[in-house]
Amino acid sequence: MVQIQARTAKGMRDFLPPDMLKREYVIRVVEEVFQLYGFEPIQTPILENTETLLGKYGEEAEGLIYSAKHGRQDEAGVAMRYDLTVPLARLVAQYENDINLPFKRYHIAPVFRGERPQRGRFREFYQCDADIVGVSGMSADAELISLAIMVLRRLGFEAFTVKINNRKLLTGMGQYAGVSDDQLSDLYRSVDKFDKVGADGVQKELLERGLAEDVVERMMTLLQAGGKGTETLDNVEDVLGDFEIAKEGLDELRAMAHNLEMLDVPSENYAFDFTMVRGLGYYTGPIFETVLDGDSIGSISGGGRYDELIGIFRKESLPTTGISLGIERIITLMDEKDMYPDSIGKTVVQVLVTVFNDEMRDEAAKLAMRLRKAGIRAELYMTDSRLKLGKQFGHADKKSIPIVAVMGPDEAANDEVSLKRLSNGEEVKVKRGEAADKVRELLG
Repeated sequence: MVQIQARTAKGMRDFLPPDMLKREYVIRVVEEVFQLYGFEPIQTPILENTETLLGKYGEEAEGLIYSAKHGRQDEAGVAMRYDLTVPLARLVAQYENDINLPFKRYHIAPVFRGERPQRGRFREFYQCDADIVGVSGMSADAELISLAIMVLRRLGFEAFTVKINNRKLLTGMGQYAGVSDDQLSDLYRSVDKFDKVGADGVQKELLERGLAEDVVERMMTLLQAGGKGTETLDNVEDVLGDFEIAKEGLDELRAMAHNLEMLDVPSENYAFDFTMVRGLGYYTGPIFETVLDGDSIGSISGGGRYDELIGIFRKESLPTTGISLGIERIITLMDEKDMYPDSIGKTVVQVLVTVFNDEMRDEAAKLAMRLRKAGIRAELYMTDSRLKLGKQFGHADKKSIPIVAVMGPDEAANDEVSLKRLSNGEEVKVKRGEAADKVRELLG
């Protein structure tokens, strides 16, 4: 048989138990907050019809979509989902008679993109999305921002900012500056690089894209308008007041600020930032993303309003807004900063039940089941029972199993179990029927 090198595909990862326990903790916190806000779970397939995905994200993003080949050539083409948003739009249209509006859903699942792997960015990764379908008011957008802030706080993050902008306002800025309609997409793409290349880099790229120097100068002045809170909006409204689409965007941002205040979101946790664009082509109104203060990893959540997307799949569209938590980047940061609670260990096992010898194997199995029925996560040692107890204790120590249970002939004769806590060497003997309670006590 030909020997094959064991390795993952580029940009893909395996997770051993200690890593999975951390991931499950983070996802569990996210899911608890989603449900706290009244969002309900859905699930969609990893594969979607190619026509479902293409034409929704923009040229640059769609170049990263994985197509999927299969043996039946007579079937329609399929591709691996790029995000969880377009599948949601398809699902709402497909099951509109079974969905009650407003529809608040969350979806935690892997997505696939042919990107260049780097810190916090992979080709297969999980997204954690929450979306509200059927609400046109800014209360929905504000609730999503409030939700993201609660998740981050519960995970232990403190210094972060939610950047908020509006696609309508950006369009109004472009119109005021003199950007033609067919150049707006180029404008978005260039401004979206503001964090990476800075003001000078954006200005240079806009000029290289063919925008006139005076147009670029007016645009750069608006993008960098300063101020705190809604003062920032006042500063650009003084300039853009006559442009209807800009006024709509400003009104929506003011309404969002009001709703954020009603949801008790501290003003220091969000800011209006006109340089924040978000690259996906389906956004139609407010957009938002979260960055950690002083960290260059990029956004750890992002989203916005996409009122027209569902209309691609049904006669009439529905107002929709959503947010996606960058769970992979969050986990990367939590790993680097060691932000997990002490209760997140390296194993789920609470007690290893040893096998004293072949004659005692049945008794050990019965003890393991007694503990399991009492809700104790117990591992029964299953390899050669001739392996000495010391080796079995070593197995528990390597796996970070906190407690070891021993039932030898002497213990069995007295209907007892010996329990040892490995962290401090404490050892006790208890009646078999009291073993589960004593394990809980030793676990603390």
